Amino acid sequence: MARLTLLLPALSRFAGQALPDALGRALACANRSRREAGEVAQLMRHLRPLPARWPQAALTRLLDAGEDDARAAQWLRADPAHIRPDINGARLLGIGRNLGIEQTDVDALLPALRPLFGDAGFVLDAPHPQRWYLRLPRGSAVPEFASPDAALGDDVFQHRAEGPDARRWRVLESEVQIALHNHPHNAARLEHGRVAINALWFWGGGVLPDSLASTAVTVFSDDPVVQGAALLGTLACMPLADVQPSTANALVDLRHQRDVGRLLQEWLLPACAEDAQFDFADGTLFTLTRGQRWRFWRRPLTRLTA
Repeated sequence: MARLTLLLPALSRFAGQALPDALGRALACANRSRREAGEVAQLMRHLRPLPARWPQAALTRLLDAGEDDARAAQWLRADPAHIRPDINGARLLGIGRNLGIEQTDVDALLPALRPLFGDAGFVLDAPHPQRWYLRLPRGSAVPEFASPDAALGDDVFQHRAEGPDARRWRVLESEVQIALHNHPHNAARLEHGRVAINALWFWGGGVLPDSLASTAVTVFSDDPVVQGAALLGTLACMPLADVQPSTANALVDLRHQRDVGRLLQEWLLPACAEDAQFDFADGTLFTLTRGQRWRFWRRPLTRLTA
């Protein structure tokens, strides 16, 4: 592994951004390769669970409730969400982490929702206000649900689960929406200028992997899924704000950084002087080593393109 690995958004996010000269020269000399695209593939290149699966709910459950609890069942995230109808359907406009969910919301809404899932043989709980879970029996058949990052802002019907088990979950979704629509706590949220919690978003199902391997020693990330994965692999894990330039064998999670200009100036440019790897979410990898500077005949890059 490179001394420093940066997990980055897709190259398309950098379209039109001029590269600093030093970065353009370094990237022109670097080894460029292609790997599988997508969030899960990107993460699993560096955090390798065994068996090879990426069950987000089980990984965050490990973070929120400890290993004994996380290994006791199969898990599915059931995060509080806000869906707004519009002329073309209904859009997912918010989910736990960006709805300002507090413990008072959990205390008010969970008792009304638990019986709906109890009748189906599932247990709903919320060890963290923004992260709600369904505890399922091991081996439960669960369809593939879209992650919130994939669906946020979109028409929810474009991301509905399909397959033989999906109908049961659509019925549960409808029952949940009815219960939340009629709940007085949502009226109180609206009175205080907050949007209603009018749905649960199911995603990230699976059981906790047996173990996790990585060539990284330290992980810097604000993503609870990545933090849970680091915990499974007994890796040091710290918030992104705690990154130290001298940290060896570090994996730095920058996938959710919005300011592309700052990414170039504050992260990629300093890192290009090191042995580093830039892993973009579309599967493009640049591997940089200090010996590559002798490739002086290569024309510097002025833009990042796929």
